Amino acid sequence: MLARNAESLYWIGRYVERADDTSRILNVSVHQLLEDASVDPDHASRQLLAVLGISPEGMDTLDVWKLTELVAYAKDNPASIVGSINSARENTRGAREVVSTELWECLNATWNAVPDRQRYARRAGPHAFLSFVEERAAMFAGLADSTMSRDDGWLFMVLGRSVERADMVVRLLLSRVQDSASSPGWITVLRSAGAQDTYLRTYRGALDAARVVQFLLRDTLFPRSVFHALRQAEECLERLDPGVNSRANEKSEALRQLGRARSELEFLRPSDLLEDLPKRLGALQTSIKDIGDAVSVQYFHSSPWVAWSGAEVSL
Repeated sequence: MLARNAESLYWIGRYVERADDTSRILNVSVHQLLEDASVDPDHASRQLLAVLGISPEGMDTLDVWKLTELVAYAKDNPASIVGSINSARENTRGAREVVSTELWECLNATWNAVPDRQRYARRAGPHAFLSFVEERAAMFAGLADSTMSRDDGWLFMVLGRSVERADMVVRLLLSRVQDSASSPGWITVLRSAGAQDTYLRTYRGALDAARVVQFLLRDTLFPRSVFHALRQAEECLERLDPGVNSRANEKSEALRQLGRARSELEFLRPSDLLEDLPKRLGALQTSIKDIGDAVSVQYFHSSPWVAWSGAEVSL
C-alpha cells in the first residue's frame, strides 16, 4: 500500500473517533451546565477545553453557547467536531481508491449536512447536532466493518481509531484526578466515555473513583477502555509488521512503545492504580503521543524532508 493512502486511512480513523468522542464529552458537559445551577459555567468550560487541548483565546467569560461554538462549530480549529469532520472527509477524498464507496458517501453526506445541522442546533440547542455526529460516527464504523476487507487499509484505520480512543479516555480521566472518591464527577466521566450502563452492570451499581479508573483504564472487555484500545492497536501493528515474528524477536519502535504501555497497565497491581494517578496518566498520555509519532516515522515518512539549498524563489 502507498504510504499516502496508509496515512490517509490512519487519520480517517483518528478524526472520526475524535469527532465521536468530542461529541460525547460535549453532550454530557452541556447537559450538566444547563441542568445544574450550582456548576460554574466558566470554570467547567475551561476545564473541558483543557481536556480537549483547545485554547479559549480572547474570551474573558465562557458559557454553554461560547463553549459549543469553540468545541463543536469552529471550522478553523482542527480539534473541534466540525474541524475533525472536515479533515476526515478530505483524507477520504484523497484516498478514494482504497476506501469503499459506502464509506465515502457516509462521510461526504455528513460533511454536506453539517451547515444545516448547525443552523438548526443554534435554534433548538446543541444536543441535536451532537447526537447527529454520534449517529453518523456509528454509521461510519458499521460501514467500515461491513464493507472493508481485513487488509492493510483496514488495519491502518483501526490503528488510528485505537490510538485516538486511548488518548481521549486518558484526557477524560486527567480532568477528574483531583475529585474526591465519591464525587458525582466520576459519573460524568463514565457518561462521556459511553460507559455508564456497562460499568453499572459490571460493578452492580457501586460507584467509586478506584473502580471507575480501573474500568476505563484496564478493563479487558469494554471496547473503550485504554487497555483494550492499546491491545487492539498492538495487534494491528503486529499484522502490519511481519518482522515481529522473527527468531531474534526484534520489535519496531512503535510496537515496542505500544507493548510497554499496554504491559504497564496489564501488570499493574490494582492497589497501586490510584497512587500518584496524575503522574501515571500524564506519562501514559506522553506514551500515546510517542506511539503516534513512531507510527508516522515508520510507515508514512521513510526519510526526513530535505530542503534544497539555494532553491529559494527570488522576488
